Amino acid sequence: NCASVRWATRVQDIFTAGKLLALALIIIMGVVQICKGEYFWLEPKNAFENFQEPDIGLIALAFLQGSFAYGGWNFLNYVTEELVDPYKNLPRAIFISIPLVTFVYVFANVAYVTAMSPQELLASNAVAVTFGEKLLGVMAWIMPISVALSTFGGVNGSLFTSSRLFFAGAREGHLPSVLAMIHVKRCTPIPALLFTCISTLLMLVTSDMYTLINYVGFINYLFYGVTVAGQIVLRWQKPDIPRPIKINLLFPVIYLLFWAFLLIFSLWSEPVVCGIGLAIMLTGVPVYFLGVYWQHKPKCFNNFIESLTLVSQKMCVVVYPKMEAGSGKEEINEDPEEQRQPIYQPTASKDKDSEQPQP
Repeated sequence: NCASVRWATRVQDIFTAGKLLALALIIIMGVVQICKGEYFWLEPKNAFENFQEPDIGLIALAFLQGSFAYGGWNFLNYVTEELVDPYKNLPRAIFISIPLVTFVYVFANVAYVTAMSPQELLASNAVAVTFGEKLLGVMAWIMPISVALSTFGGVNGSLFTSSRLFFAGAREGHLPSVLAMIHVKRCTPIPALLFTCISTLLMLVTSDMYTLINYVGFINYLFYGVTVAGQIVLRWQKPDIPRPIKINLLFPVIYLLFWAFLLIFSLWSEPVVCGIGLAIMLTGVPVYFLGVYWQHKPKCFNNFIESLTLVSQKMCVVVYPKMEAGSGKEEINEDPEEQRQPIYQPTASKDKDSEQPQP
């Protein structure tokens, strides 16, 4: 990710293909099991049998954890600036990927229950590995390797996309300006990538994967719901602004209803876990007031931030990207004086200066 955007995408393509091949193997083995008559847990009388007391909160929590597997639909939105023709390719990618992921994951889970009971599924730390041990025999080593490759590909894609959030936030003045800088030759946002990596490592303070998924899932869906609600408000308050990608309002309304059910009952079922997730989110409030809302900071504070920024620039060999007026393209700004200026210069002031009479 730090070395090349092109190589980061190639690595992602390779590891995604490996993941799909492993899932295809699981699905094929499941079909073989069904053809052999091994479908005890797929029979309706067994599939719908309750092996624990039904609980609406646990159902919502199951949806929250299950939706984690489908969370990739949102990550492509983070890199729209690097997409070719995003207004055409972004909807196309979503329309293709969501049915494909749904098909693969549903049939993979059908394959799992041909060899494992629901209790074994819940008890397994790596379902694909347990499935391979039961059915693949001497070739069971394929599954641990596939799981490792899948994990690496997921981390690579998450770092690639999430770092663009910090990059965009810093460019808008909501985060330290060093995060909006890119490498002088590779044009990659190295500070934002390093910050994303450090943030990811901090999440490993808990060793319980399900708790971590609940943390991330609850916070993500809280922001998803607020974002979708904002789109509805904008459609009502500003109906005439340009909308290159536009959908029927029925879809966001349905999403908000599902979102409310998910969050309310998840909070009711796991109040401590969801409360900690909210606390993690609220740690950004003092950072916002300190860095953004507080405009008139003391000179010593500004000098410290400037020194820290210069040190970070030298260590990462990064500068601000210079925007071409009206083109939307970025160029490397190598002028050290201009690097200390704000990332964006108001175009109105430039026009005003150009209209002043020259001596």
